[in-house]
Amino acid sequence: MSDARREIPLSIPVVSGNEQEYVAECLDAAWLSTAGAFITRFEDAICAFTGSKFAVACQSGTAAIHVMLRVAGVDRDDEVIVPALTFIATVNPVAYLGAHPVFVDCDDFMNMDPDSVAAFLEDECERAADGRIVNRATGRRVAAIVPVHVFGNPCAIEPLEALAREWGLPLVEDAAESLGASWTDGAFAGRHTGTVGLAGCLSFNGNKIITTGGGGMVITDDEQSARRVRHLTTQAKADPVRFVHDEVGYNYRMTNVQAALGVAQLETLAERIERKHRNHGLYAALLADLPGIEILGTPPGTAPNYWFYSALVEPSVFGMDRERLMSGLAERGIQTRPVWQLNNRQEPYLQERSCATPRAQWFWDRVLNLPCTHTLSVGDIEFVCGAIRELGDR
Repeated sequence: MSDARREIPLSIPVVSGNEQEYVAECLDAAWLSTAGAFITRFEDAICAFTGSKFAVACQSGTAAIHVMLRVAGVDRDDEVIVPALTFIATVNPVAYLGAHPVFVDCDDFMNMDPDSVAAFLEDECERAADGRIVNRATGRRVAAIVPVHVFGNPCAIEPLEALAREWGLPLVEDAAESLGASWTDGAFAGRHTGTVGLAGCLSFNGNKIITTGGGGMVITDDEQSARRVRHLTTQAKADPVRFVHDEVGYNYRMTNVQAALGVAQLETLAERIERKHRNHGLYAALLADLPGIEILGTPPGTAPNYWFYSALVEPSVFGMDRERLMSGLAERGIQTRPVWQLNNRQEPYLQERSCATPRAQWFWDRVLNLPCTHTLSVGDIEFVCGAIRELGDR
């Protein structure tokens, strides 16, 4: 097949280890559903890898965020501080609980901007006599902060953790995209994403750095939170033999087959991150001298997992905007995607409170995510970069 006909998807799952062996063990043992040895094994392996004391496997990353926000105390008519720039799955669980998102801006790496959070809390909120943090304009209680480690880049956690501590707000990390990422400098050096706040929420969706097909996990050092998450995700069974339930729960458990995939994939995570790191550097080097195109770098003091590679397209310099570049690459068999539509512009959330988001809008106008499967060859990346150069020369 010639290069002109090469098909390069954005991100696909890769089976490269013990997946078939472990799934066969599930089939042989007839443990296929939401119980079985691999669920415990996967939870234990995630704890060992991240340094968390507790882990609870869930049906999805969205489910993990939903149940953890409920455990953190978010209730109907509360407000939760979330990024404007993130996948909508960060925000929807707030609405599931009958609460309201408050959208804040991003920093230079598309992560939650601590200054935007501080401005909202300091300028628009006050401490009530009962200790609650209240939005003066709405009268609602502010109940939590949910930062996201966008595309595997660890966020500026120190100032966000300090703000959460100062205002007495639980910090629930959306670490869905950042398994394997950590901080290398500062107060949290050596800590994995998802381990600083009250809890972290992981995702193992099909395009994540490791996948169980679908699935998620809550990681935490707080034993009481872990117990409640486990209780709620298993239909809140107070007596599982007699089917007695003491509150409204959810069917949010991961299956044993999914967990078997997760155990196998986790065994290859270090190699995947190494390959992704190499490929990120190769993209950056091959496009370094191309005016109007820049591969977004990584935050200082961090060790990202390099999940996605974001090209910044400056139309006035490159000669075409992000949308035209995406279309031109698609004609050449190269799948790319823009960053998500900003959530404060999404139909369900148009009436919710949003701080000014100029930086998030800047990224929305320019970001194009390039193929990033860790098995991409040097030739694949050269082909993508060559196509970008060809389009820029038009």
